[in-house]
Amino acid sequence: MRENMENISSGGLAFHSEEQLEPGRLIDIKIEVRPPPFTAEGRVVWCRRQRKGFLIGLQFDDADIEYSLRMVEQVCHIEQYRNEILRKEGRRISSEQAAKEWISRYAADFPI
Repeated sequence: MRENMENISSGGLAFHSEEQLEPGRLIDIKIEVRPPPFTAEGRVVWCRRQRKGFLIGLQFDDADIEYSLRMVEQVCHIEQYRNEILRKEGRRISSEQAAKEWISRYAADFPI
């Protein structure tokens, strides 16, 4: 099942799903931003019906997973920034260059 992530927050994330998932269910997730993919097990804490499918809230109980998820979130922001630079400026930059630019511009505003 391939789903779309909505957001990442302290202790969890929300994602769109075509299928309804019951609260309390344990599921494995994989986020493929860059190799290797981030994988973790989380617990469904809520499920809300939407026009197309469901929005699922997932919670992680392990502090190490929470920290790793925050790093994945930063990588997502950096890759989004990289794509935005290409789209707006036509400038192709490496992931490393995008990281340097993003950190200098936005890291201070990234919530801890």
